[in-house]
Amino acid sequence: MNHLLPSDVLYAGSRPFPQLAACEHFAGSEKLLNKALQIQADLSVNAQPVFDITADCEDGAPAGKEREHAAMIAGLILSGENRFGRIGVRIHDVRHPAWRDELETIIGQAGQRVAYIVLPKPEIADNVLTQIAVLDGLRSRYGIVREIPVHVLIETPGALHNAWEIARLPHVETLDFGLMDFVSGYHGAVPSSAMRSPGQFEHALVARAKCEIAAAALGNGIVPSHNVTTEIRDANVVREDARRARMEFGFLRMWSIHPNQIQPIVEAMRPDFAEVNEAATLLIAAQNAAWGPIQQEGTLHDRASYRYYWELLQRAQATGMDIPDDARQRFFS
Repeated sequence: MNHLLPSDVLYAGSRPFPQLAACEHFAGSEKLLNKALQIQADLSVNAQPVFDITADCEDGAPAGKEREHAAMIAGLILSGENRFGRIGVRIHDVRHPAWRDELETIIGQAGQRVAYIVLPKPEIADNVLTQIAVLDGLRSRYGIVREIPVHVLIETPGALHNAWEIARLPHVETLDFGLMDFVSGYHGAVPSSAMRSPGQFEHALVARAKCEIAAAALGNGIVPSHNVTTEIRDANVVREDARRARMEFGFLRMWSIHPNQIQPIVEAMRPDFAEVNEAATLLIAAQNAAWGPIQQEGTLHDRASYRYYWELLQRAQATGMDIPDDARQRFFS
């Protein structure tokens, strides 16, 4: 039987929701980036990575050697060690004198393979648009036809105020919450306890920021990405932070700043196992019915519920969960 795939029929007239790994691991130095590439290979499931790597030009580059640092990152992106093509790059913010050189180095040398560009510290949407315009100009200059996604860090009160406008800009794929800079931006009015748990989930201004970022991202069909956890030894703290980010605030992705954090984040971001099995069963039945309405265990389903379960099944696959063989062969072979 010639089965139509979900992506063929469920998103007529709209853009499919981005399906990204549940963890984004930041590393700056060449040594740590190479270590991250090895871990990415070791943890992969069915030849798919369970986390992305973001190479950091902002905090990772030695002062005055930003171009050389960007060139090193471009070389890693082009290397055979980047077997999955899932290395993105954070450049400096629009007020820093090095950001244009960094972006030109990355796009000019590795624009065909860079997974995404992370833009930090905007105050208004025009800051983001300025950098996107330069990115598109570089794509044109170097003959890069593919879209290069943009991830935007919301880490100032001004950016939070403009989150919905930023989320609508071209190429934007995620809104990321930068907790430390966000708290610092309140000039001491928000206590340092709000930079860690449980305060980061309970302080009203910080919790409001998380809600607004998640709502702006999801409301515009892009991914909300949660801030780092500073705890690097206790995996249970990291796992609980990721669980709360997903279950209480709707985040679908989270940063890691240490290899010990990767696996707890991936595990906590996974969908419920029972829901995954339900999704597989339902989608197989829907595909057999050519994606028309069906009744499943006394409940009517149509394309609205199919989209929900299809995105859930994709999240399960992206986090390395076991998916029933029939569903895997039909939808992910």
